[in-house]
Amino acid sequence: MSPDAPLSSESHAGVAACYRPVHTWESEVGEVVEEFASTEYAGSAWGPDMQHGGPVAALLVRAIDRCQPAVGTRISRIVVEILGPIPLTSVRTAARVVRPGRRVALLESDLWVVTRDGRWQLAAQARAWRLAASATEDVVNRADEWSWGDPSPEIEGLTDAGLPEEWRVGFVNALDWRIERSFGGPGTSLAWLRLAIPLVAGESTTPLEQCAAIADTANGVGARLDAQRFTYLNTDLTIHLFDAPTGSWIGLAAETSVGPDGLGLSSAVMLDAAVGPIGRVAQTLLVQRR
Repeated sequence: MSPDAPLSSESHAGVAACYRPVHTWESEVGEVVEEFASTEYAGSAWGPDMQHGGPVAALLVRAIDRCQPAVGTRISRIVVEILGPIPLTSVRTAARVVRPGRRVALLESDLWVVTRDGRWQLAAQARAWRLAASATEDVVNRADEWSWGDPSPEIEGLTDAGLPEEWRVGFVNALDWRIERSFGGPGTSLAWLRLAIPLVAGESTTPLEQCAAIADTANGVGARLDAQRFTYLNTDLTIHLFDAPTGSWIGLAAETSVGPDGLGLSSAVMLDAAVGPIGRVAQTLLVQRR
């Protein structure tokens, strides 16, 4: 499905959100298509004209979460495929149910970006499983709890010391950072993050949208390579959530593995400050020397 409405020519400078809504309409196949203008807060540290994967993932998840919502269900797994560099221009999203079901449903969403010659091009896609929820409080088990311990009680007392200065651009500046453990050093890093501005101007960002946005920073939180000597862009993002996020702070206990031929794996345990581990994150990395 390719969106076919005209491109808006509004100016979007100075908006304190990652995206500004421009236009919404229904496509010929009945899908809700939304157009957004990207702001500087959607930008990536890898390039001045690139979008960070975090807000892109969150926008795709936003579209999925609003697609034919079903009471008593929850998104359990999200996979985002980034099909190439996404320029800092206008984007459009649309979502659909591809496998309907009362207990198990599969949804997908597309993100289109306008190119320099004014064409719309598919730039990223996401798929998510939506499962029926039921009461299992009596058998709760957090498999990663032994490794990370109790949720940090003093997040506000931490600082962003250790966050590389060259990263403090674009989407990184849309986040509040609190670094708890060996950021950029040996061993597993632990950072707490929250969105300091809305994902979409005029809206309250949902906990699920915030999770998707923050999850894509795992390769930075767990980085073991000097960003001035290497790039380590992720081609995808997978999030598994066995518990729903509730608080404003999301933690990433992250580590990166690098193979001998330029491929890497970023992995993280995702934590909610109120309860501890709630899921896991994985990213495939393309590691290259600058």
